[in-house]
Amino acid sequence: MFVRLRAALCGAAIVFSCSTAMAESGIASVYAHGGGRTASGERVNSSELTAAHRNLPFGTHVRVTNRRNGRSIIVRINDRGPFVRGRVIDLTPAAAHALGFSGLVRVNLEIVRT
Repeated sequence: MFVRLRAALCGAAIVFSCSTAMAESGIASVYAHGGGRTASGERVNSSELTAAHRNLPFGTHVRVTNRRNGRSIIVRINDRGPFVRGRVIDLTPAAAHALGFSGLVRVNLEIVRT
């Protein structure tokens, strides 16, 4: 589940600052298409640091942290999924390799920018 954290300083109808951060944790998996295109229309490239998420907008950059070893990378959302209960993100083989896992791993997600 996403947790929305909002902080704002307001005074006399003037907003001095406002920020929004989103976080999610769960299980990440590795996926690869057998060619073709992603849901965003891009060509599949399993050597890029991209990922599939159920509802984040395409182009969103997400920091993914492997909870087992502490490794962290930033991926760009360009596809939809995962479609398996309990999983929060599908990563390309390149992204999984950078995080030091194959198969499944518990991760934390943090949106870097949309």
